[in-house]
Amino acid sequence: MASQLQEEKQLTRPKAIKVDSVETWDLYVSQATNQGCPIIAHFTASWCMPSVAMNSFFEEIASEYSVVLFLTVDVDEVKEVATRLEIKAMPTFLLMREGGTVEKLVGANPEEIRKRIEGFVQSIRVDVA
Repeated sequence: MASQLQEEKQLTRPKAIKVDSVETWDLYVSQATNQGCPIIAHFTASWCMPSVAMNSFFEEIASEYSVVLFLTVDVDEVKEVATRLEIKAMPTFLLMREGGTVEKLVGANPEEIRKRIEGFVQSIRVDVA
């Protein structure tokens, strides 16, 4: 019974990880960089309706790419990270590799974001192959 509960918990676990502090952000970026794992970060705000509307899309796309670390950052909760990365509008999506930003996408355009993420993931696979 306990193992079944653990399995169910794993199945319902969000694919995108919520960053709740600067330390958490730095830890995930550092670990991903050391492991050669690309990152896609969604910078959001609870008061920004287009940004909130993108949350389910981000969760959905996160479940499609297991080779990428997906992070969600509320700019009001982790202001220092948003400031450091010059996030000025929500939603903003950063495609990151080796600790640096490869591409910055601003706005709630799911089709365009999906296209860019697919291209980003393809470029990573080509580099690895």
